[in-house]
Amino acid sequence: MVLNPQKILQGQKALVTGANSGIGKAIAIALGQAGADVIVNYVTKKEDADAVCQEIEKAGSKALAIQADVSKEDQVLALFQTLVKQWGSLDILVNNAGVQRDSPLTHMTLEQWNTVIGINLTGQFLCAREAVKLFMQQGIREKISCAAGKIICMSSVHQMIPWAGHVNYASSKGGIHLLMQSIAQEVAGHRIRVNAIAPGAIRTPINTSAWSTPEAYDQLMTLVPYKRIGEPEDIAHCAVWLASDYADYITGTTLFVDGGMTLFPGFATGG
Repeated sequence: MVLNPQKILQGQKALVTGANSGIGKAIAIALGQAGADVIVNYVTKKEDADAVCQEIEKAGSKALAIQADVSKEDQVLALFQTLVKQWGSLDILVNNAGVQRDSPLTHMTLEQWNTVIGINLTGQFLCAREAVKLFMQQGIREKISCAAGKIICMSSVHQMIPWAGHVNYASSKGGIHLLMQSIAQEVAGHRIRVNAIAPGAIRTPINTSAWSTPEAYDQLMTLVPYKRIGEPEDIAHCAVWLASDYADYITGTTLFVDGGMTLFPGFATGG
């Protein structure tokens, strides 16, 4: 297949969960700019999802906002039913929806634990399961893509870096690592690719306190060898490439996009 580097996802249909803000918003817009039509999933703030759709449409692609809580099986099923009814097919799933409910272990409630695991991990399982069903039904359509389907799971550097005070979040991301690899192993024979992106410190609303003051930013930079915070677009550019046929021989891999956070910067001077 000859690819147009400006529209490398031309003719493809994508679903991005949690796409009305932060990293999900940037990915949804970037996929649209690369030629894909995009389902913008959201739970609250429909007006923000509609604004993302408008940005995608400005790039010449189609967009549709659909509300669904990915931790709820009935809502995920309804989401995919609407997707099929409206567009008939799916080529790319970006499992992005995620939350934090931070607390020291001894004060963490079961509700905090269940909320994070439910959205971050169970939500990815439910959406991946339904996407794989669709991909298998569709098979490979060579004029669209070399693969029958692509899934990108949004993980975190905390799939490998422990994070005290965030055991629910770190556990969910560690789970995503093996969820992604196990699904990738299971479906590779169907030419379905499954990978993950693991962001480091990214400038999003979920972590405003970590970068919003000069003091907080300087402290954050002690963990980032590259000495700048990541932007949502840094993740979006990688997602577009990973979803494209340029990455067709890549599956079961986590791409760390972290400015070197996983290089253990505390040991840069010998520890």
